[in-house]
Amino acid sequence: MKALPTGYQIPDPLPWSQIAGPLAAAEDAVARLDERLAKSPIRAGWAARTHFTDACATLWLEGELVHLEDLVLHDAGMDVRAPTHELTRAHAVLRARRRIADAKPDWALSAAGLAGLRGRGGQGDREEEDGSRKGESGVKADPDDADGEAELDVSLEVAAPDDRLADAYAALDAAIAKTDQTLAGEIASQAKRAPERDPLVYDLDWDEDERLDDWRAVVGQTRSLPPALAAAIAADAWAAIEPLQHTPWLGRLLAAALLRQRGKTRWHLPCLHDGLKAIPRERRRPRDAASRLAVQLEAIAAAADTGLKAHDRWQTARTLLARKLAGRRSTSRLPALLDYVLTRPIVSAGMIAEELKITPRAAQDLVAELGLREATGRGRYRAWGIL
Repeated sequence: MKALPTGYQIPDPLPWSQIAGPLAAAEDAVARLDERLAKSPIRAGWAARTHFTDACATLWLEGELVHLEDLVLHDAGMDVRAPTHELTRAHAVLRARRRIADAKPDWALSAAGLAGLRGRGGQGDREEEDGSRKGESGVKADPDDADGEAELDVSLEVAAPDDRLADAYAALDAAIAKTDQTLAGEIASQAKRAPERDPLVYDLDWDEDERLDDWRAVVGQTRSLPPALAAAIAADAWAAIEPLQHTPWLGRLLAAALLRQRGKTRWHLPCLHDGLKAIPRERRRPRDAASRLAVQLEAIAAAADTGLKAHDRWQTARTLLARKLAGRRSTSRLPALLDYVLTRPIVSAGMIAEELKITPRAAQDLVAELGLREATGRGRYRAWGIL
C-alpha cells in the first residue's frame, strides 16, 4: 500500500495581502501582553492559572468536555470521583505546558526537549546507568574477599558427599550463567530497539521520527520570518504532517514555545488552544493555505487579548482583597492564602491546608476572613476562587 505524502510546503510567495493585517494584530497583542506581565505582581499566578484553562481548551477543541474544577482537584490529588480518560489527557497537557514553561526557551524545540515531550526521554540516562553498573561489576575484587570465596569453594568441595551432588551444582551453575547472559543481552539491547506497539492502537507504518524531521525542517525555514508568522506556520504544518499519532495537541504547545525561543514572549507561554477556541468552528480549518495562516494568526491575537483581560480582572480582584490584609499581624496566613488563590482557578479546604500547613478547619476560617467567593455551590465538598 502506497504511503500518504507527509510533506508541507510553505506558500511561495507568501500571501501578504491576506495575512498582513492579522500578522500585525498578533504581533502587537502578544507584545502588549508580555509587556504587561513583565512587571506584574501576579505574573506567576497568571501563568499558573492559564495552564489550567489552556489544558481544558485543548480537549474542548477535540470535542471533549473537561471541567476546570475537576482538573484542578485532579492535579492536587483530591479527585471527587474516578478520573475519566479525558481528564487524564487534560492533565497530560497541563504537565507538558508546565514543563515547557519551566524550561529554557530553546529546550522544547531541541532534540532532547522533543524526546522528553514525546515520552522518550531518559534513554541516555539508562544507558549510562547500565554502563556504570557494568563498570562496577568489572572492578577487581578485594583480595581478602577472593580468599574468602576460595575457602568457601574448598569447603563446598570437601562437603560434597558424592558425585551426584557435584553434578547438580555444576548444572545449577550452568543454568545461572546462561540466565545472566540472556538478561545481559536484553538489557543491552533494550535502549536500542524500539518499543513494541499494539497494531490495534498504533499504525505501524506511521514513521513518527521521519514526520518529526519533516516538521522540524519546515520550522527551520521560518527563521527569517516574523515570530508570530513562524508560529502560525509551525502550528499549521503540525496539523498537516501529523508527526505523532496520539498527541495532536503538542503542535500548538511547540508553536507557543517557538514564540518564546524567538524572544517574542519572555514572561509567559501563549495559550494558543484558548485562542483558537475563540475562533468560530466553521473558520478553523479552511482549505487554502492563506486562510489557514490567517486563522492561526487570529488565534494568537485572540489568546493574547483574552490573557490581557484575565490579567486585569485578576489584578483588580487582588487589589480589593489586599485591603483586608491591612492591620493584620506579621504571622497571619492571609497573605499566603491570597497568593495561593491567585495560582489556582479554585481552591478547597484540603488544598489550602496542604499548601499552608494548617488544618482544614483553620483553612475555612481564613477563607471566611478573606471573603472568597464560593465556586462550586456544594455543601459537602466546597471550593472557592477568584473568577
